[in-house]
Amino acid sequence: MMDFNLTSEQKMVQDMVHRFAEQELAPNIEEWDEAEAFDLSVFDRMAELGLLGHCFPTKYGGGGMDYITLALVCEELERVDTSFRVVMSVHIGLCGLGILQWGTEEQKHKHLTPLATGEKLGTFGLTEPNAGSDAAAIETVAERDGDEYVLNGEKMWISLADTADTFLVFARTDPSAGHRGISAFIVDREMPGFESEEIHGKMGIRAGDTGSFTLQDCRVPAENLLGEEGEGFKIAMSCIDNGRYTVAAGTVGLIRACLEASTQYAMERETFGKPIAEHQLVQQMIAHMTRDEEITRLLVYKAGWLKNEGVRNTRETSLAKWYGCDASFRAAENAVQIHGAYGYSNEYPVERYLRNSKGAVIYEGSAEIQTLLQASYALGVRKDKPVRCELPGWPYEE
Repeated sequence: MMDFNLTSEQKMVQDMVHRFAEQELAPNIEEWDEAEAFDLSVFDRMAELGLLGHCFPTKYGGGGMDYITLALVCEELERVDTSFRVVMSVHIGLCGLGILQWGTEEQKHKHLTPLATGEKLGTFGLTEPNAGSDAAAIETVAERDGDEYVLNGEKMWISLADTADTFLVFARTDPSAGHRGISAFIVDREMPGFESEEIHGKMGIRAGDTGSFTLQDCRVPAENLLGEEGEGFKIAMSCIDNGRYTVAAGTVGLIRACLEASTQYAMERETFGKPIAEHQLVQQMIAHMTRDEEITRLLVYKAGWLKNEGVRNTRETSLAKWYGCDASFRAAENAVQIHGAYGYSNEYPVERYLRNSKGAVIYEGSAEIQTLLQASYALGVRKDKPVRCELPGWPYEE
């Protein structure tokens, strides 16, 4: 039975992350956003607090916490800025949980443990200059050469591209087999032939590292093949389910930030002789934020509960991500409207919230992809098929 009461441990983590975000991120975020850079020591601090591995099993160096806790961490980080929730998405959701689900015991101990302890940062390399929503169209290739694979290609719009140490990379091992010819590889930044570059000029999430990387005759040990040859597309889609969950959870924090900023401003700002909080159209926008925060949180908790039970949750996570991203964009737009001309400047954080909110409507499956996905479920066109293994439920088996 689903229980909406947070445990004492969950509340403790929530409070800890809230204090961390308020004390160590919030005072610097305007400067980092303007500079399109951040202090790398933030990751060291996140590792000290156990945030970079809190939901990985303890036997791999993690905290052994559940997926609702992961949602709470994402919410608190994005309440301050989306850039830091993105770290949870790529390091934990897209990379770490992918290795947990599909890796051998040897791979987990070798590659997941340093991610769980924060010794290394991980990310996910699927998107390419000509392959976004159409993930099966990737052109990166991997050719077997003895005990190695030789990878060649380019990945684009990769979070932590210029910072991460471990990359979960997808490449074609059989170009003639369509999406069934894609395989997954664990690639280390130090491997010869790997080069990365930052992307500047983004609308939002400016304090985050987004970039590209190229693989030029990059030799990857065959033991770094994740799963079997040809399973890469299934692996990628299962990882994206995890990533979408963290994005959805983050939108709760962004809506909350918009609501907090808007209610405070509405009580202080006066027009026509009274606080704008007394104007019904302002109240309407604030009421919509309140509604959407609660709806999104419930959708996220349902998906998280299913994840804790070890039950496939593609449909539920897609719905949470779709609704949450649209709702957070709407909340940020209304927050700017409530602030009026001040909201159009960086004097208040709501203009940054609006810039940041647009990204999530596009990445991890655009709003259009989520629309088609939900329609296909409703029409019975799509029915989930079991994958080779499901993500372990919580508590983890030791």
